[in-house]
Amino acid sequence: MPSDPALTPIAARLAVAASGARVLTVAGAVAVGKSTIAAALADELRVLGRRVAVVSTDGFLHPNAVLEAQGLLYRKGFPETYDLDHLDRFVAAARTGQSPLDVPVYSHERYDVVDEPLRIDAPDVLVIEGVVALQRDVGDVAVYIDADPEAIEDWYVARFQDLVAAAADDPSSFYRGWTDLDPSAVADLARAVWATVNLPNLVEHIDPTRARADVIIHKGPDHRILSVEWTDP
Repeated sequence: MPSDPALTPIAARLAVAASGARVLTVAGAVAVGKSTIAAALADELRVLGRRVAVVSTDGFLHPNAVLEAQGLLYRKGFPETYDLDHLDRFVAAARTGQSPLDVPVYSHERYDVVDEPLRIDAPDVLVIEGVVALQRDVGDVAVYIDADPEAIEDWYVARFQDLVAAAADDPSSFYRGWTDLDPSAVADLARAVWATVNLPNLVEHIDPTRARADVIIHKGPDHRILSVEWTDP
């Protein structure tokens, strides 16, 4: 997303030099725009001269084989489907300045974690973004992205449709099996997933973590930032 002056004060709080990485956590619903906001904040920090790494909590999901064995595959994205202890260890290693760091990687096309982690140099600021980013209090600054659930549902449906469309050229994609459906059927499927999985997760587990946020970013139906609310002014 283009630079937004509303994000500058958030970056400024993390731009102070420290030994080891400072940590910014960005949470919110599926499809609310966490990765976009995280990337924009990372760009702001780089302008301020900080070395930044952005890491998605999706990489800390248990592999599909583990979830299936535990009967949790249908609850993928709920807190219990993540290895939060692994995430805690990763953040702790970054804070101590350990380098390099091995980042677990998730593929949305494969709908699973990949076998090989990504190796990165220790950053000045580690940005952790994902639906479980605020499940534990690991950040120096914690951001929660808020929007009307009906708008988020529309964004989720559009993303789902894009993944299905892209799968037409990718035989390995998890979404390949739905490429023969017409767009309205794909939209109906996405709305069913939203209603049975993502909305309950938002209400029961994600939205309650806003209580840990230092900053709440409110977005409108066009994805624009309407306001930035500091809970600790």
